[in-house]
Amino acid sequence: MLYLGVDLGGTNIKAALVNSEGEILCEANPPTNLPRPAEAVCDDIAALCLQLAEEKDVAGVGVGCPGTVDGGTVLYSNNLDWHDFAMEEYLAQKTGLPVAVGNDANVAALGEAWKGAAAGAQNIIMITLGTGVGGGIIINGKILAGSHGAGGEIGHALVVRGEEEKCNCGNHGCLEQYASATGIVRVAGRVLAASEDDSTLRELQNITAKDVLDAFKAGDAVAVRIMEYVGDLLGGAIAGFTTVVDPEAIVIGGGVSKAGQPLIDCIEKYYQRYAFSSCKETPIVLATLGNDAGIYGAAKMVL
Repeated sequence: MLYLGVDLGGTNIKAALVNSEGEILCEANPPTNLPRPAEAVCDDIAALCLQLAEEKDVAGVGVGCPGTVDGGTVLYSNNLDWHDFAMEEYLAQKTGLPVAVGNDANVAALGEAWKGAAAGAQNIIMITLGTGVGGGIIINGKILAGSHGAGGEIGHALVVRGEEEKCNCGNHGCLEQYASATGIVRVAGRVLAASEDDSTLRELQNITAKDVLDAFKAGDAVAVRIMEYVGDLLGGAIAGFTTVVDPEAIVIGGGVSKAGQPLIDCIEKYYQRYAFSSCKETPIVLATLGNDAGIYGAAKMVL
C-alpha cells in the first residue's frame, strides 16, 4: 500500500509518495506562493496529490501544517495567516481520499520516531530549534495533540519570570524567546551589552545565531556564556517535560541543531543537573531526517 505525505511550509509544499516500509518513491516541491487564501493553497495540494497518486493504489493523505491544528481544523496559523479552516475536510473532498492533518512539528516528531533518530521508539519528545521553538510528543507511537491542538507546544513553556519583552504568542518568558535562532541573537545582544569582555562577536555588524554557535564551538568566552545560558534553559525545560512523558529519547532538530554535538553536550550538561533520577539515562540525540521528517511523519499518520 502507498501513502501520500505532505509537508506544508510558508515557502514550499513538499509532497511525496511513500510505501509502508518508509521508502520515498517520488516527490515534488512546488512553491506555496503566499499570501493566498487557504482554499487556493489546498487546491494546489490536492492537485499535487492526485498527480503523484495517478493510477496508483494510495490509501490516504497525511499533512503537516504550521499552526494550531485540532481535529483536522487549522485553528490559527501565523505563518499562513489562516483562521478556523477545516483543512482535513476540504482536502478529503478535493482528493476523494482519507486525509489526516496535524501540526507540522508534531508530524516531524512522528517522522523521527518512525524512520529517524529515534527509529522504533514508541515514546519520544522532539524539539525543533529554528526561527521559533517547536515541539512534538509521541506517546505509544501516536501524536499527542491534546484537547485543543496545543500538545507539544514546548516553545511556549514559561522558563523566565519577569521577562519584559513579549513573545509572539502574547506571553512573556517563553522558551522560544531564548532558545530559537532569534532568541539566541536576543540573548547575545543582552550578554554583549552587559560586559566589555573581548569577543569575536563584537566585530560583526548583524549577529546571527550561526555566528554565536560558531564562536561558541571555537571557544569564544562570551559565546560560551551565551550558550551556557541557553543550554541551562533548554536542559531545564526538557527535564520538566520528561517527568510528564518519560520518553525513550529526546530528539533535537531544526536549523540551530546544525551546530551538532557541542550543542547537544551543552543541553545535556544542564539536563543532567535538573532531570529526575529515573530519566537521567534518556538519550538526547540530533534529528537525522532534516527536511524530510515532515514527509515521513505525514505518511505515518495515515499508515
